[in-house]
Amino acid sequence: MVRSLLIRGMLVGAVAGVLAFAFALIFGEPQVGHAIDFEDYLAKMHHDPAEAEIVSRGVQRTWGLLTGTLAMGVALGGLFSLAYAWAYGRIGNGKLGPRATSALLALAAYLTIVIVPFTKYPANPPTVGNPDTIGRRTVLYFLMIVISLAAAIAAGRIRRQLLPALGAWNAAIVAFVAFVVVIAVAQLILPVVHETPQGFPADVLYRFRLASLGINATIWLVLGLGFGAAAERLLSPAARRAPAAAPAAS
Repeated sequence: MVRSLLIRGMLVGAVAGVLAFAFALIFGEPQVGHAIDFEDYLAKMHHDPAEAEIVSRGVQRTWGLLTGTLAMGVALGGLFSLAYAWAYGRIGNGKLGPRATSALLALAAYLTIVIVPFTKYPANPPTVGNPDTIGRRTVLYFLMIVISLAAAIAAGRIRRQLLPALGAWNAAIVAFVAFVVVIAVAQLILPVVHETPQGFPADVLYRFRLASLGINATIWLVLGLGFGAAAERLLSPAARRAPAAAPAAS
């Protein structure tokens, strides 16, 4: 069963990657182009020598971008299917169907993996930031993701432990407050990264970040809805094949 879910998750992830590529090409790539133009302008102002282009811009924005979104979609689809295999029947007191479980899990993943880390370390165009600090910035970003996931898991356990004593609503409120407190402390402790060049167009940065959120939203939306449909076909074959009841003879 897990193997079947994994295959379906990767296939749905591939579809999500292709759709994310289309979104990125339409909304994200124009902002990357503006950022590159700004970088070229600064280089000319400082008389910096032009760097040799290893991969052409045309390849970067087409096949390179498609490869990246496709790989990300397949990887996330596989991981999502494994998380789904564990979560199905365990969340919602076992009352959620395959589609509802998938949609809820995808929403939780989007909020935890994308939105929460974004509030501390928002996405920047590739040309923004000091190349010498890219390793440090990457580590900080993934550390924020790990903290967010750990806080979400801990909040879920808190809710389950308090459920008998406080009831569903109060237990959920306490768990949510605990999650917010952990995230707030983490964001206060972790260092700030601000390497946007002076004079960089604010509208380009704003649109690029919106596009980044949109690309991720596309992937998780397709995973949540598409994988839910695929999982339902796998997990509920009897309901699918059940013949309609014959009308009673008069």
